[in-house]
Amino acid sequence: MNVSIIFVGELYDNGFNQCALEGVQKLQRNEDTGVVNVVSGIPYDTAAMAQALRDAAEHSDGVVFVGGQGNRVTPNVADTFPERVFAIVQGNVAGSNIASYDVLQEQSAFLAGVFAARMTRTGTVGHLSGHRVVPGLKGRAAFAAGIRFADKNVRLVSGFCGTQDDSAVTEAWTAAIAGEGADIIFTMLNAARDGATRACRMTGMHQIGNAADWCRADPEVFVASAMARIDLGVMRAISDMQSGFRPNEIVHLGIREEAVSLSMGQDVPQPVRQEIAALARKIAEGTVPVATSYDGPEFEFAA
Repeated sequence: MNVSIIFVGELYDNGFNQCALEGVQKLQRNEDTGVVNVVSGIPYDTAAMAQALRDAAEHSDGVVFVGGQGNRVTPNVADTFPERVFAIVQGNVAGSNIASYDVLQEQSAFLAGVFAARMTRTGTVGHLSGHRVVPGLKGRAAFAAGIRFADKNVRLVSGFCGTQDDSAVTEAWTAAIAGEGADIIFTMLNAARDGATRACRMTGMHQIGNAADWCRADPEVFVASAMARIDLGVMRAISDMQSGFRPNEIVHLGIREEAVSLSMGQDVPQPVRQEIAALARKIAEGTVPVATSYDGPEFEFAA
């Protein structure tokens, strides 16, 4: 089976896309996988994303779209190509020839919120993401819910800067959030995380990353990372597609499936580690709900 996988933005972004690519590469090393074509660099533009999907469908048996952006454009294209099969990783739509696989970033984001509330010294923490897509919105909501769960008195300064890849923009936004008194910021970014990290170094603010284990990559800045194994979602989507399995509902991969977790730095106190571990077990069991909607204030900034 010939499958194309579509990436929006930079492929080697040290984040979401690169993690997903690792799943593709694992499958490509398997001789039984079939052909997997990578299409990358697609701009965050509805017309461009839809055209990339159509082009891929013309030449492939199946198409996998990586990212919540695919929720907007995939259903219409799938209707146009009923003989093809489609999947969205971080999707929330399903149809006769569409499957969605959702790595529950919100679960690790909730743990990150609890962590931030416990570790802040100023009583103010930040959040910064780029595009207002469903996974990012759910992650922000869960982070805010984790803060409230741990300490309702902690203030959250939260914003969406409109880009996942422009480091100049994220550097300015991060510095502005630090200027609001935040000493910890949770970033859900791709290549633009570099800008946020530069601002953290300049201001002394610590960062909680996402997707990959940023504590290992840069322990000076990162005190935690809300890990999300997007590669597992990609591998499951492609494997199901090639085996002929068509899930009729959204496939969720969370703590229970070992797809998400919170990595923490070496200097984190043991009581905080124990609290996070206990909460993770309760989330996996379903006894601690994770909110996915947010109605709090938005930080506005003109970079």
